[in-house]
Amino acid sequence: MDYSNLIFLFIFLLSPAPLRSFYLPGVAPRDFRTGDPLYVKVNKLSSTKTQLPYDYYYLQYCRPDKIVNSAENLGEVLRGDRIENSVYTYMQFHMRQDAPCQVACRVKLDAESAKNFREKIDDDYRVNLILDNLPVAVLKQQRNGSPATTYEHGFLVGFKGSYQGRKDEKYFINNHLSFRVMYHRDSDTDSARIVGFEVTPISIHHQHERWDEKFPNLTTCNANTKNLVQASTVPQEVEAGKEVIFTYDVTFKPSEVKWASRWDTYLLMNDDQIHWFSIVNSIMIVLFLSGMVAMIMMRTLYKDINNYNQLESQDEAQEETGWKLLHGDVFRTPVNSGLLCVYVGTGIQMVGMALVTMTFALLGFLSPSNRGGLMTAMVLLWVFMGILAGYSSARLYKMFKGTDWKRNTLKTAFMFPGILFAVFFFLNALVWGEKSSGAVPFGTMLALVCLWFGVSVPLVFTGSYLGFKKPAIEDPLKTNRIPRQVPEQAWYMKPVFSIFVGGILPFGAVFIELFFILTSIWLNQSYYIFGFLFIVFAILMITCAEVTIVLCYFQLCSEDHHWWWRAYLTAGSSALYLFIYSVFYFFTKLKITKLVSGILYFGYMLIVSYAFFVMTGTVGFCACLWFVRKIYSSVKID
Repeated sequence: MDYSNLIFLFIFLLSPAPLRSFYLPGVAPRDFRTGDPLYVKVNKLSSTKTQLPYDYYYLQYCRPDKIVNSAENLGEVLRGDRIENSVYTYMQFHMRQDAPCQVACRVKLDAESAKNFREKIDDDYRVNLILDNLPVAVLKQQRNGSPATTYEHGFLVGFKGSYQGRKDEKYFINNHLSFRVMYHRDSDTDSARIVGFEVTPISIHHQHERWDEKFPNLTTCNANTKNLVQASTVPQEVEAGKEVIFTYDVTFKPSEVKWASRWDTYLLMNDDQIHWFSIVNSIMIVLFLSGMVAMIMMRTLYKDINNYNQLESQDEAQEETGWKLLHGDVFRTPVNSGLLCVYVGTGIQMVGMALVTMTFALLGFLSPSNRGGLMTAMVLLWVFMGILAGYSSARLYKMFKGTDWKRNTLKTAFMFPGILFAVFFFLNALVWGEKSSGAVPFGTMLALVCLWFGVSVPLVFTGSYLGFKKPAIEDPLKTNRIPRQVPEQAWYMKPVFSIFVGGILPFGAVFIELFFILTSIWLNQSYYIFGFLFIVFAILMITCAEVTIVLCYFQLCSEDHHWWWRAYLTAGSSALYLFIYSVFYFFTKLKITKLVSGILYFGYMLIVSYAFFVMTGTVGFCACLWFVRKIYSSVKID
């Protein structure tokens, strides 16, 4: 058998998604000819210190005659992206035609505008521009002297410092932008494709003899200016009443980089070796747990079941100890069984959404070039997976001999989304109070509610109706009328201890990859290695299943038949460690100082941890349910 195709497919799926996604339907390259106009768009102002994005025109930058919002998908709105046209669109920005020094506009700062500029400079805000769907990049200085070229998204609004030997520090604005556009030329058609968009921001206090709106002539910046830093060493100070002249120049440079690989320079911020270490670390945990499960299933259980089935009488069976004695109580309906059904149904919905989303991302449909696509896909898939939530919740509810299926369905449709929406609404109110563009508009909030009530809820009811129409899942053994008393448990078998111990291994399987995920979310970096993420996700699911089975077996051997909720909480407790790790990440990696920004971080991480709890708990419960039914169905009872 030829394994070369399988090896190629494996390498293909592990490769960065952007490098193989651009020729998929809907993501076609665009060819430009010499002189074609280039449309530079502006995006949000972003900062890793505050996590509060702002609209570009929140600051007194040059404005076009009419500001037009570009078409935005749901994910872009939820991310706080506000893509609009700019003054650069209507000026000397033409393909392969250098523009040495152009004046964008002249503004006079009032007190409010100067204050806004100073605040954004203090908080290290960056300006994000877009050309042909490529974000503008700034060359990042390597502190370790590495020759590798890396970039940062966006350029700083300005900086704070002193000049000409002065001791007092002032605020200065980057009012001149030196753009460099890299293109890959097609020798046959003479057309070109944009493969890079860089900028070098400079602060210059421009001088002019007289101002002409139509033909401004600056002594510090004109067509003959070769080096702006030498032309003027005086930066542009931010002060009320000051005149600020915004300028730019454009140069075009041919590049050997092909269009399909143009995102490579934006993504060189993660070390693949660390990802491989994460995979190896996770696989070792899985192999260890798999060995334990195999030993339990193939040796201990096989031997126990054979010996138990060879007993000649029920009296001899009663003399046995361990998990075999619980055959009359192990399938007893647990306390709060309805709530357990709701959480299991919601977890199935979550797992389905995660699997389909990562499959699309793995195939390249949700690469960073598809801005907002990942979040849009997650929201829509969550809505459509409501049918799985209703079906699985109803099936489990009927197995517990529940009768009020409509009430159970309502809880499934509203409990988890309601908690998430309440927290999200509170956080969004805080963002709105800060006048940030990250606040979800009322129209988008209404659209989310319509998706919830108009699509998700009917699908949950449809799935619940179909599930409840199915025959009830029969227990392998009959349940005694009088519950068996649980003997005194050893300290290490107490529920609290075993639950928290069970969550360590699932978290340990993913915590390295979790660092990259948090970095991409909170430090404005692009996450693109979905092949690694898919493998880590599969390892997480296997780890949750195996660790729950092992601990459930030990619990049953201790003659404790209250395993339903403990199985769910054992795997779900990994969410607690995730939240603790997010606290550690906050204090060691982030530089957030504002109270609102801190509340936003912990609020959203609380949502993520809660969703992680529901998903992992469901996987552990389903694995444990299969395990218990499997072993007790092999026992012969008269």
